[in-house]
Amino acid sequence: MTTRIRTHNLGFPRMGARRELKRALESYWAGKLPAADLQATARTIRRSNWALQRAAGIDRIPSNDFSFYDQMLDMALLVGAVPERYRKTGAAGLDLAFAMARGGPDLPALEMTKWFDTNYHYLVPELRAGQSFKLGTTKPFDEFAEALEQGVRTMPVLIGPVTFLRLAKAEAGDFDRLDLLDALLPVYGEVLARLAKLGAEWVQVDEPVLALDLEPQWQAAVEKAWTTLRAAAPDNLKLMLAVYFGGLRGNLPLACKLPVDAIHVDAVRAPDELARWATELPTGVELSVGVVDGRNVWRNDFEASLRLLEPLREAIGPERLLVAPSCSLLHCPYSLEHEDKLEPAIRDWLAFAVQKLDEVAQLAALADSGGDAAALAENRAAWRRRREDPRLRQAAVRARLASVRPEDLRRASPYVERKPRQQARLNLPLFPTTTIGSFPQTPEIRTARARFRKGELSAADYDRFLEEQTAACIRWQEEAGLDVLVHGEFERTDMVEYFGEKLDGFVFTAHGWVQSYGSRCVKPPIIYGDISRPQPMTVRWSAFAQQQTKRPMKAMLTGPITILQWSFVRDDQPRRDTAWQIALALRDEVKDLETAGLPVIQIDEPALREGLPLRKADWTAYLEWSVDAFRLSAAGVRDDTQIHTHMCYCEFDDILPSIAALDADVISIEASRSRMELLKAFATFAYPNEIGPGVWDIHSPRVPPEGEMLGLLMAAARVVPRERLWVNPDCGLKTRGWAEVDPALRNLVAAACAARA
Repeated sequence: MTTRIRTHNLGFPRMGARRELKRALESYWAGKLPAADLQATARTIRRSNWALQRAAGIDRIPSNDFSFYDQMLDMALLVGAVPERYRKTGAAGLDLAFAMARGGPDLPALEMTKWFDTNYHYLVPELRAGQSFKLGTTKPFDEFAEALEQGVRTMPVLIGPVTFLRLAKAEAGDFDRLDLLDALLPVYGEVLARLAKLGAEWVQVDEPVLALDLEPQWQAAVEKAWTTLRAAAPDNLKLMLAVYFGGLRGNLPLACKLPVDAIHVDAVRAPDELARWATELPTGVELSVGVVDGRNVWRNDFEASLRLLEPLREAIGPERLLVAPSCSLLHCPYSLEHEDKLEPAIRDWLAFAVQKLDEVAQLAALADSGGDAAALAENRAAWRRRREDPRLRQAAVRARLASVRPEDLRRASPYVERKPRQQARLNLPLFPTTTIGSFPQTPEIRTARARFRKGELSAADYDRFLEEQTAACIRWQEEAGLDVLVHGEFERTDMVEYFGEKLDGFVFTAHGWVQSYGSRCVKPPIIYGDISRPQPMTVRWSAFAQQQTKRPMKAMLTGPITILQWSFVRDDQPRRDTAWQIALALRDEVKDLETAGLPVIQIDEPALREGLPLRKADWTAYLEWSVDAFRLSAAGVRDDTQIHTHMCYCEFDDILPSIAALDADVISIEASRSRMELLKAFATFAYPNEIGPGVWDIHSPRVPPEGEMLGLLMAAARVVPRERLWVNPDCGLKTRGWAEVDPALRNLVAAACAARA
């Protein structure tokens, strides 16, 4: 029976229950799958998603939340924001989308960066002064009609016009993107009119920028945009404004002024704002309350959620209240259904996307009429079992954390004193070359790993295979002329999962995949308890690698903040405490690597910027404990041991003082897609240590020529002193093939040699 309090979902995972879309996409890109078969796979996934949501009792089911690559790319194509270099190719449809996403032999891809503070990456639309817009695809209309044929009247989802402009970038020159708003809005109006004509009753327009600090001109743009959208939309079409990833704070009065029919808010991130919504929500406007966490895997606490929902029910009436996840369920694994290897006690604490739909429906029923008393009692018991589980807390870990001293967070000497000691040990040339860590995970490597896990390959035979792969990779690097080598990471899977498997306090799923970008999926570990390191994690392979060469070998670790950010984190203690527990475990690993003779140790922190709160008022506290977590992990080494870190695909020019405060001897960063644009910040901020801006975009299959890399390197040398400049790719090479890696790295070494000359 439908409750008076209704249910709403903002989006659903796109890859399918078993990552069917990933396999189809990669087969299509490899030329092994016809476009018709790719489209058929997509239709099957969409229809399954709609059927699941309808069966769960969701009243407002989204469409146009599916994407073959990324929703911001889809929006750029919908409004005709296609840069000229892609138009010139003559590509259309999917091939045009994939050209923009992946580039080509002589075609750079769109820049990619993190979607707010998540680990999902979006493609950054490129706009130019005087840009014109026109309807470029029929995707939202086609998918709405497809669902309607299945008997599901969906609520199409669009990225809002102000969010689209705010997250886009200037293709060339410097201009105010808001100057394009008047040209953009008519296309949105056309989209709304066509959806209404097809039978849409509601459209969800996402404006997550309202969870950011907005300057007055951007606030004015929001009001103008929504006034225009309301005027353009037919009277029978209702508009929902969706805001997520944080509270609205000072933007809440602005949202209340907008001519909308419903507002979605994130009550997981901003539960304290619900009291304001109870009194300030305009008469007649519905409120969708996101009480089920769309970004974590823990089972909902029904009693806590009901304490949020019941006052709203009384204040605005059940007919204006909707229950929802906090954001799109894109950021959650698909379902617990196939996780039969998880320990039952821990599985009992979890909910993935499919289960979260059920939670939304159950909460609506409970808030409306008392619902299923047995379900409430079972949920209460599950939460009690989790709180009381003795595995959550280790006395020794907590005592060590409490004993950390300020001197544990500092290297023995400043960088200017460490630098000559490291150079004496490493003897590196000008513009030293290195890679970020991983080398291609070939089918042969993946097959051997699968056979080992199935018991078809003994541990001794698997180790011997890995030794052969590692030694061959080192010989190749020596022959190619790289200066600081890596062991290739052939024994590792995911850069976080590998470490989590060796630390206490983590648990792992078999099918808990989450989309990172395009077809790339990650399987985040779950941090359920206190974290410690029972034994060394990487020393065996790093030490073996150093024994194979006289050149400096770089050991590779994932940093504490990245392990934190790229895991599903326990919600029963401050994130700072969990991060510092990880840092202490890594500190022990760093010391063991140094003792084993490794002269260079890289502690990757690509997620440091990602974890930054959306509001600047909250930055200081986060930056203090996150920077200290890195320093806690790294600061115990001698002066002549060189500490590197790596960051990619994030905008961190606004936190450069904190990046410098990490006090890493060398930082490598993504810079090639933006053509060294990121280094503009280094022209005004005198970064004190060494830096390796990437000269090869490894997320695209193209092989950049030597001249292109040399040009990027020389551009960097105009900003960074040459004696402090390194040469490296943007990121690790795990997902690339040797056919690309071999020529690209040889071009990179040649560019460094040319720069030295």
